[in-house]
Amino acid sequence: MAEVDKPNATIDELSVVRAEAGRALARLARRDIKAAEMVQLVARARQIGPEDILRRGRRAEIAAGRQLAMYLAHVMLGLSLTEVGALFGRDRTTVAYACAQIEDQRDDAAFDAEVSRLEAAIGSCESAPAAGELRHAG
Repeated sequence: MAEVDKPNATIDELSVVRAEAGRALARLARRDIKAAEMVQLVARARQIGPEDILRRGRRAEIAAGRQLAMYLAHVMLGLSLTEVGALFGRDRTTVAYACAQIEDQRDDAAFDAEVSRLEAAIGSCESAPAAGELRHAG
């Protein structure tokens, strides 16, 4: 997949990356509709595009959203680390690292509350909260 974090990326390069990420989201939806809905939920909560979560980019806010989505796929959907890795196009060790990062961050009460709200929304299949409502301040 093309790299998106290049500061001087051309419009054509960005179009290719967006198309590739869109195809990845469609593959995810075909493989596991619940996982695709969860990615949408995390994307709305973090105010990023769902296709951003599935790309290879490393921008901090996108990587954090991706780690959260991988954690929730593992914890809430009961997928193995290998299954989550396959859904996100990552290795199982990357998923394990993401889960450890999220667990460590849950020591922060505000972050833990954000994750708990997402878990409740996923668990009850409710619609996503309004944009910004769950956004982590730090």
